[in-house]
Amino acid sequence: MDTKIIEKVDRALTELKAGNLIIVADSLDREAEGDMVGLAEKVSPETVNKMVTRARGLLCVPMAVEIANRLELKPMLENSSDAFGTAFTSTLDAKSTTTGISAFDRAKTIKRLADPNSTWDDFYHPGHIFPLIARPDGVFERQGHTEAAVDLAKLAGVAPVAYICEVLKKNGKMARRKDLKAIAEGNGMSLLTIDEIIAYRKYQQNQAIQTITSVKLPTKYGTFQLEAFDNPDGGEPTLLISKGDLATGDPLLKRLHSECLTGDVFGSKRCDCGPQLEEALRRIERNGRGALIYLRQEGRGIGLANKLRAYALQEQGLDTVQANQHLGLPIDDRNYQIAATILKSKGVSEVRLMTNNPDKIQQLDGYGIKTVERIPLEVGLTSENQHYLLTKKNKLNHLLKEVGNA
Repeated sequence: MDTKIIEKVDRALTELKAGNLIIVADSLDREAEGDMVGLAEKVSPETVNKMVTRARGLLCVPMAVEIANRLELKPMLENSSDAFGTAFTSTLDAKSTTTGISAFDRAKTIKRLADPNSTWDDFYHPGHIFPLIARPDGVFERQGHTEAAVDLAKLAGVAPVAYICEVLKKNGKMARRKDLKAIAEGNGMSLLTIDEIIAYRKYQQNQAIQTITSVKLPTKYGTFQLEAFDNPDGGEPTLLISKGDLATGDPLLKRLHSECLTGDVFGSKRCDCGPQLEEALRRIERNGRGALIYLRQEGRGIGLANKLRAYALQEQGLDTVQANQHLGLPIDDRNYQIAATILKSKGVSEVRLMTNNPDKIQQLDGYGIKTVERIPLEVGLTSENQHYLLTKKNKLNHLLKEVGNA
């Protein structure tokens, strides 16, 4: 990792935490534009006025999805045709404002959006502020200013809400990369690129992952090495079950397996998790080299208690997707960032992935791990889980042939 990038991002974070503005430029092959960025917790009428008079674009407030959910903010349009997928919601003003448009009023609204106790009822709808919803994985998932601004807020350790405004030149045209450098220098602002934010986040992830211990694991499938890693979010450790030298040789035979107590331990026939775990370990043993990362993401990320509640609803006729939705829970809340970090720490950049789930391939690619081959893992089909697997195929786009069609 280039130490200059670390120092550059650290300086920008210091400026943001002091309540100042910076400029963030996106890639040359995207919009090649820049936004002024500030942290919503640190907003002031002066910085809002500076932003709208010197950046001149549309002032918006990016926020993490959990903030938008708490505030009950919905997409401005259900079927947006925005070329870059910007997630606009309905507009608003804080009820403590008057007209809502002055720099003072807009600062009040922005500050209120960052307040952890704010609710829908604290705002007029519509208003003069445009909230934006960032993707959960930030710039790893979408390389936009919305995600960059929220990532910077998270890196700064404040509420994941920011305020941004596109930078225009005095003649009204968009400021491009060469213009942004001059504007940043002229206003005494730090200038970052989204690529630098991506690099900084990757560096932080690699620094954060720590081994707890490593032991031999003799099993009925073969003898493996078991390594436990601290989970940055707390909770039980992530486990790496491996065989052979992971860093050298052909692309690594790999399985990402999310914890399933009912299937992995009790042999439940309601899913195919247990048979998949067993077959993956058998294949790694036969291959003589490979790895399985055991992720503590029970019930596609909703936890054991909620998974059992969803099971109860399935017994009443709902499918697995409908049950989660009925409970107000994500359909699939799993994230494979820590898995990618572990693989990188072992020198792995390419894998042959045992999976039926294309989302795993997409997420790993976003985190810098390339899947050179997808190896199907269709095992454990039973009369009890056929409808479950069919739902995964038809509603979650899992690549399953054996379950037939709806």
